[in-house]
Amino acid sequence: MAFHGSSRPTVCGNIFPGSDATPNPTVPNAPAGTPRHPAEVPSPAEMEPDRPIGYGAFGVVWSVTDPRDGRKVALKKMPNVFQNLVSCKRVFRELRMLCFFKHDNVLSALDILQPPQIDCFEEIYVITELMQSDLHKVIVSPQPLTTDHIKVFLYQILRGLKYLHSAGILHRDIKPGNLLVNSNCLLKICDFGLARVEEPDPSRHMTQEVVTQYYRAPEVLMGCQHYTSSIDVWSVGCIFAELLGRRILFQAQSPIQQLDLITDLLGTPPLSAMASACEGARAHILRGTHKPPSLSVLYMLSDGATHEAVHLLCRMLVFDPAKRISGSDALSHPYLDEGRLRYHTCMCKCCYSVPSGRVYTRDFEPPADRPFSHNYEQSMHSVWQGKELIHRFITEHQQGKRVPLCINPQSAAFKTFIRSTAWHSSKVSRKEER
Repeated sequence: MAFHGSSRPTVCGNIFPGSDATPNPTVPNAPAGTPRHPAEVPSPAEMEPDRPIGYGAFGVVWSVTDPRDGRKVALKKMPNVFQNLVSCKRVFRELRMLCFFKHDNVLSALDILQPPQIDCFEEIYVITELMQSDLHKVIVSPQPLTTDHIKVFLYQILRGLKYLHSAGILHRDIKPGNLLVNSNCLLKICDFGLARVEEPDPSRHMTQEVVTQYYRAPEVLMGCQHYTSSIDVWSVGCIFAELLGRRILFQAQSPIQQLDLITDLLGTPPLSAMASACEGARAHILRGTHKPPSLSVLYMLSDGATHEAVHLLCRMLVFDPAKRISGSDALSHPYLDEGRLRYHTCMCKCCYSVPSGRVYTRDFEPPADRPFSHNYEQSMHSVWQGKELIHRFITEHQQGKRVPLCINPQSAAFKTFIRSTAWHSSKVSRKEER
């Protein structure tokens, strides 16, 4: 993906100390009654931007070095945060999610850079673990992908997805590029710019502008105005097939063509499976020639498309979301037994080795310990109010943390770093995002 356009963000406050355009660094106000002395305020440690490593619709990610321990980490820059209320809510939602996550297969925030004074507060900088690659790059590379690779990757995707869904979170953009991997095959789900809390009320409309088209579930393609976590499971099914065949399963030029490719494989769905579809999409399906299922072609994806693999894949790629397997149930499929064993034998942090053998955790796929709350969004009624809430959240998050961080304005890549932005962030719809 590429970005278009560039805009120099406001350089203000203690994000970039020492810059000619930067006022003196400020620190968050202490709680009332707390004495504050200059000696108690640590000077920010300066980070050196290395290079951009990832681009998304709402941010850019750089590789940087944490000067506090010399560790290479990823720094996600969220520009143009306060353009409108929808943008404020979306960014605050993603920020809170990154701070909420506590799971080995879900990317989480390690730290947040101190915000400047609120009048100069325009961008957010979040530090996460630095991963070496993503699943898209692995799939299109000449590197061999064995059945063991596929099983351990799929196991981790579903393990992370179970955690997200148990917290009530829909990712809404599961695709290979949003699955980060290391050379040891450790995988983490990332990019929660489109994520939201699952809406239990079926009368509440939700946007269809979610999920990269190739991985979009049929109910979304057909204009369903309320969907569930099953849309993420469909996306994982598409990725599973892509891992097996090393090519995109449904590669179409338009949403209509995408729907046609799906029905070519699954057959014409019954009317009951299209109950929530918009009239135009339903008419398009019914106008066409009746198609029988052709699921047997899935065995031709590769030698790894065994009976167990295709059985699980067919449970994920079900047209009717009510009949599609859940992420939690998919983890119980026998195809993933070897992936589970390999992951917990030598990759996970929840199990450990002792001289007498391996000590395994009681729950291999733990759910979230509580639902993710989005009640704060109900109290956000203006951009300025959103700015205050986000500023306060970051400031409170910093309390009791390590030495604060800032960007070194004298670093070689500083100018490139501050100009880097996300092309789509300025085009976010002002319509309330659902």
